[in-house]
Amino acid sequence: MNAGPKTILLVEDDPILALGLCDALDFEGFRVVHAVRGTEAVEQAKRSAPDCIILDLMLPDLNGYQVCEQIRHFDPRTPILMLTARSQEADKIRGLDAGADDYVTKPFSVGELVARIRAILRRTQLSTVVDVPFTIGEATIDPSAHTLLREGDPALEQLSFYEIELLKLLYERKGSPVSREDILRRVWGIDANPTNRTVDNFVVKLRKKIEVEPAQPRHILTVYGLGYKLVP
Repeated sequence: MNAGPKTILLVEDDPILALGLCDALDFEGFRVVHAVRGTEAVEQAKRSAPDCIILDLMLPDLNGYQVCEQIRHFDPRTPILMLTARSQEADKIRGLDAGADDYVTKPFSVGELVARIRAILRRTQLSTVVDVPFTIGEATIDPSAHTLLREGDPALEQLSFYEIELLKLLYERKGSPVSREDILRRVWGIDANPTNRTVDNFVVKLRKKIEVEPAQPRHILTVYGLGYKLVP
């Protein structure tokens, strides 16, 4: 993380929205780097070392999914908050699969966005207890390296900050149900609301990486009406 004011990389091609967000973030004490195009955003992510990336889905060249994937090739940890006008769950899951850590659906209030950014930045400066590698089924997770290694597969897979933090929390509570509300507070630093399906979408994403049969999970189990339970 940068010392002093936190740097926000804002990737937004709408000039009116971008100007308003730049002014609001500057007023809140952030240093803002603005990119209009996807290719420019990838270069700025390398050059500016931002503390958080606010990424619009619809851009003139690359779309937000492509930008997210390219950034994740060299930076698995910087939190990415995706701005999208799309409300379908499939679009949100696609964003998370590309490497986004959370999303805000347009229209949104500046206050909501700033609160979400502050929550993300707080969480990336904190960590849950487990820091040593642990095993879930056939997968070994190394929290310090942000990697997942599957048995019989020599390729390391990079995990994002929130993927690691969610797995760490479930592992700390292994065998016991953990509510969605608790996960949102402990991992994302935000309160639950009726439309927030961030936790569910992340679980779908992690099951694809850990479970042999994601549709019939053996390790990350749903506790209906409550949340999730890890059976390592």
